[in-house]
Amino acid sequence: MSEYINTCERCQKTNRNMGRRLITRGKENFNSCLIIVDRFSKSVRCLPCHKEDTAVDTALLFWNNIISTCGVPKIIISDRDPKFLSEFWTNLYDMLGTKLAFSIAYHPQTDGLAERMIQKMEDILRRFCAYGMEYKDHEGYRNDCDTLLPAVQMAYNTSQHSTTGKTPALVEKGWNHLLPVDHLKKIF
Repeated sequence: MSEYINTCERCQKTNRNMGRRLITRGKENFNSCLIIVDRFSKSVRCLPCHKEDTAVDTALLFWNNIISTCGVPKIIISDRDPKFLSEFWTNLYDMLGTKLAFSIAYHPQTDGLAERMIQKMEDILRRFCAYGMEYKDHEGYRNDCDTLLPAVQMAYNTSQHSTTGKTPALVEKGWNHLLPVDHLKKIF
């Protein structure tokens, strides 16, 4: 198996040691991704964004994609990004009744779940980008990686988690998502 992986061009392209070239900006020019992890279900939300987004931009993204669909969280553990340290976010947390905890620098245990999730999402996205045949640029790399984030999110949330032994979707909603492949199984 390792011999095959060592000679497989796609496997080598998606290897984490190859750098970050495979994850490119799409048409919306997103250059970042807000990763939100539910500690209970282990479900993840991948929200494309811009590094230059303000605290207000990030709050709108959070409101439209998390609060509007999942409700107000009781606690948020975040890194020390200035966006989340701003007076705007502090006031928003107070109004919503959400407790805010920040990770300690160089102490990944505080927010280790999110840090591992970021690595995992990058790895999955890198593989999705390497295997897609359409939307390639002149160097052979995909130029629509941001549009793949929903598929990456679905792939993770419908896979069995090692800690719970269940899919995050099942833990979060009480049922497993019906996937396109499930319909194909019925046909064949």
